[in-house]
Amino acid sequence: MTHAAAESRSFKRAAIVIDRVGGQKVSAKTIERVVQDVGGELAARRDADPKTADALARLPESPPALAVVECDGGRIRTREPGHGPGVYFPEKGWSETKNACLIRAKPTVHDHDPQPEPPACFTDPKHVAKIAETQALSVAAATPESSATSRGNDSQADPKEPAAAADWRPKRLVRTVLGSIACSKEFGKQMDREAKRRRFGEAKIKAFLGDGLPWNWSIQKAHFKEYTPILDFTHVLSYLFVAGKTVHASAIDAWDQYVVWMRGAWQGEIAQVLEELRAWQRKLGDAPKGASEQDPRMILAKTIGYLENNQERMKYPEYRQAGMPVTTAWMESLVKEMNYRVKGTEMFWNNPAGAEAILQVRAAALCDDERLENHLGTRQGCQFTRRPRLPKVPREKIKS
Repeated sequence: MTHAAAESRSFKRAAIVIDRVGGQKVSAKTIERVVQDVGGELAARRDADPKTADALARLPESPPALAVVECDGGRIRTREPGHGPGVYFPEKGWSETKNACLIRAKPTVHDHDPQPEPPACFTDPKHVAKIAETQALSVAAATPESSATSRGNDSQADPKEPAAAADWRPKRLVRTVLGSIACSKEFGKQMDREAKRRRFGEAKIKAFLGDGLPWNWSIQKAHFKEYTPILDFTHVLSYLFVAGKTVHASAIDAWDQYVVWMRGAWQGEIAQVLEELRAWQRKLGDAPKGASEQDPRMILAKTIGYLENNQERMKYPEYRQAGMPVTTAWMESLVKEMNYRVKGTEMFWNNPAGAEAILQVRAAALCDDERLENHLGTRQGCQFTRRPRLPKVPREKIKS
C-alpha cells in the first residue's frame, strides 16, 4: 500500500492499482491512514541521531570521492486539518516545501578546464528561451540561421567550432532524498544529519549547489561551510537572456548580446559581464520609485544585483576542472519527481501532518538505497520483524 501510494497520483489510484494488479481490495482511506503512519515513522527516523540504531540509513563502508548537496524550494497546496475531504475555509493555500538531494558521485579531475566553450544547448535560441521560462520565442523565430552563423553564435553551424568535449560531468552513483515543509532552519538540520549518515564530511571533494534563494546559502553557511558553494549556471543564463532582450530592440542583437554575456559567465569572466551591464544601467538611468517589475531599468538592476550577490559562487572553470557539477540538473529532476505526487490543482494536504507524511514517503521512495523498502521491512508489525521477548514470569504467579 505504501509503495502504491508513493508512486500513484492519488490514494484512489493506488487502491485501483492494488485491486487490479495485486488482486486485493482496499479503500483509499485505509491507504491514506497507512501513509500517515509510515510517514510519521520515517520523519522520526530522519530526525534520530545518525549514530543510533534508529537512524534511517546504514553507514556506508567508505566515504564518497565526490559529495554533492543540492537544495531547492517547491510548492504544495495545504488546508486546515479536521474538515475531511475537499477544500474548506480557512484554507492554508500554497505552502513552500524544502527539497534536497545528497549524491554520492564519481568525479573526473582535470589539470585544465575540460570545456571552456559553453555546451551547444546554451546557444540554441529555442532551448534557452525554454530554460529561461519565458514566452519570448520570437528571439528564435527572428534569428536567421545565416545571421547567427555569420556572428559565430551557432555552435552547431560554425565550422570553426571545436569538437565537442568529452563528458566531464560527474557520474551519479547513489542519491538520497529529503523533503519537508519545515522552515529552512530545521530543514538545514535534516540535511546535516543526512550528510553525516552518508559520510559526506569525509569526501575528498565536496560541492553545495543552489539557486539565488537566500535560505539555500544560509543552510550552506550554517552546516556545509567546507563545501564549495556553486550557483546554478542555468539561473545565470536566464538572467542574462532576459537582460539581453531588455537592452536591445532587435531580436538578433539581443541574442548576440546574450551569447557574449553567457560565454563570459561560463568562462568565469563575471567582472567583465558586470562592467558591461553597469554601463547599460548608466545609459538607461535608475528606475524611479514605484517602477514596474517589467521596466528595463528594474530588470537590469535585478540582474546586476543577482550577479553581484553570487559572484563568489560563479568560478565555473575551477569547478569543472575539479570535476564538480555547475548546474542543479539533479535537483531540477528531483523536484519534478516530487511534484508528480504532491502537487496538483486538485491536491490538498492537511497542514502539517498530511503534507509532511506524503513528502516523507515520496522522498524515501525516490532514494537509491532502498530506504522505504528497508523501513517497511523493519518496522513494528512487519512479519519479518523479530518480536520483543516477553519477560519471564515465575511459575507460581502463573498458577495464581
